[in-house]
Amino acid sequence: MSYPLLQTINDPAELRRLPRAELKALADELRAYVLDSVSKTGGHLSSNLGTVELTVALHYVFNTPHDRLVWDVGHQTYPHKILTGRRDRMATLRQLGGLSGFPQRAESEYDTFGTAHSSTSISAALGMALAARQKGEDRHAVAIIGDGALSAGMAFEALNNAGVQHDCKLLVILNDNDMSISPPVGALNRYLAQLMSGQFYAAAKNVGKTVLKPVPPLFELAKRFEQQAKGMVVPATLFEKFGFNYIGPIDGHDLDSLIPTLENLKHLQGPQFLHVVTKKGQGYKLAEADPVAYHGPGKFDPAVGLQKPSAPPKPTFTQVFGQWLCDMAAQDERLVGITPAMREGSGLVEFEKRFPGRYYDVGIAEQHAVTFAAGLACEGLKPVVAIYSTFLQRAYDQLIHDVAIQNLPVVFALDRAGLVGADGATHAGAYDIPYLRCIPNVSIACPADENECRRLLTTAFGQSHPVAVRYPRGAGVGTAMDTDLQALPFGKGEVRREGSTIAILAFGTLLYPALQVAERLNASVVNMRWAKPLDTALLLDVAERHDVLVTLEEGAVMGGAGSAVSEALQAAGVAKPLLQLGLPDQFIEHGDPAKLLSLQGLDAAGIEAAIRQRFAAQVDRARPVLKVVA
Repeated sequence: MSYPLLQTINDPAELRRLPRAELKALADELRAYVLDSVSKTGGHLSSNLGTVELTVALHYVFNTPHDRLVWDVGHQTYPHKILTGRRDRMATLRQLGGLSGFPQRAESEYDTFGTAHSSTSISAALGMALAARQKGEDRHAVAIIGDGALSAGMAFEALNNAGVQHDCKLLVILNDNDMSISPPVGALNRYLAQLMSGQFYAAAKNVGKTVLKPVPPLFELAKRFEQQAKGMVVPATLFEKFGFNYIGPIDGHDLDSLIPTLENLKHLQGPQFLHVVTKKGQGYKLAEADPVAYHGPGKFDPAVGLQKPSAPPKPTFTQVFGQWLCDMAAQDERLVGITPAMREGSGLVEFEKRFPGRYYDVGIAEQHAVTFAAGLACEGLKPVVAIYSTFLQRAYDQLIHDVAIQNLPVVFALDRAGLVGADGATHAGAYDIPYLRCIPNVSIACPADENECRRLLTTAFGQSHPVAVRYPRGAGVGTAMDTDLQALPFGKGEVRREGSTIAILAFGTLLYPALQVAERLNASVVNMRWAKPLDTALLLDVAERHDVLVTLEEGAVMGGAGSAVSEALQAAGVAKPLLQLGLPDQFIEHGDPAKLLSLQGLDAAGIEAAIRQRFAAQVDRARPVLKVVA
């Protein structure tokens, strides 16, 4: 497909030189380019198809990058990237060394704020608007936030702060893509939106307040009339109570509505709030019909759509968790499942169908999710919080203050532990062992494979204190699954291979490359299973029988499981050479997960090379294999 207009746009300044009559054709080309690009690389699709016209309008009306655009979460910024000089790099999207799937300050001056976790945009944009005011710079700051992200407490904290800043140039755009465009959102509503955003309406409203205020009955009547007139088409009151001038809702796919309204808003002082309604998957019928399936697809043929694989794939750890949750709920009626707006991602779809009365999606509200779980636990229920490792970071105080101090039996199912591949540093679960290990009463299980994950979840559920079970994205080695709910001994590891001289202590799924390495080095391998509590008795026994130790984890080395081993050895007065392998003290960017592990030296070849380099003499002294423990 050719893109005659789009190919002429290498930056927004060129976009702003186009006649307005050509913008609709440009938007059509841009949408087609997004679809074509994502079908070849994989990535977020539905959300990006829904923001095409809004992106065109924003860059057309505002003087970017002088005016700041802050995209909340940022998984809807592919049109923005294409229009800001990165069109020809879209083939590298989410690949090693290529474009990030989210806004990234180091990537472009048009990416004014790095995002990927939700609900941060209003706070950041307010900071930019007030910085401009303080420096005497004439610039606008625009936050574009989705209806789901607006549900988070942080967004309301920012609205509360922004509403009293009457002399800043802040615009918050609510991209509402969860409702259909109803009949009132048409020509009449477009006219009302433009009228309410215009200078005449703003001036008349202020004059009316001045004239009528000395006559309270008339003033109150006028206020009620204004609220009722706007309330026929919009729920304006809430945002106006925060101190914003609320406009909308307007059709987010109608450039003839978007552009005049944005141009009017540019000339108003104080915090403005524009409500636009868009449709996920807009313009691609398959994505419109199933925006969830097309939220983050892999590569596909746009003419055919997503296809089911010919052979059933290995179950992912997420699916293993989802099945375990249903099985355990059927056995124990105290179990309740909680997710902060990640039903599909965390594997709770089937649980919601089977146990709707025990399923709670609390929205994008991680802090609330954790304290809500604590409240349930206080009343004798057994909450399981299904949450990504990277998102639990957002509820750290609640984890300590509300769960751990009270020693409540909450299970945290930590999905996406370790590297996550294409989503990059913002979504990597690299820090959960360090940030959980230092909290009293909290235990951390690190299953090595799918069946061990199921059994350790059962073990965690049986405890009377908080336990986190961390597992990676994707599938494991494909171990056979138990059908029962058999637990493993709490806090106990196992020796998986007996060798000599060198012992590798593996935490989690890196057990399997460790076993490959051990065959070549004649090393012992211990499946530690628990980062806290450590199986100290097993550790000291292994330390006594080996000359050197190696710890292995897909997580941050600083403060991680290897540090726990070092601390335990020192506490016992045992001095043994120790090599700690894991993720370094740096953020790991996006790319193929296997390639990223290889680059960090955490594949079999890298592990072997690190051991040979550090312990060459011990490798040479290794004796033949003594026995293999199944």
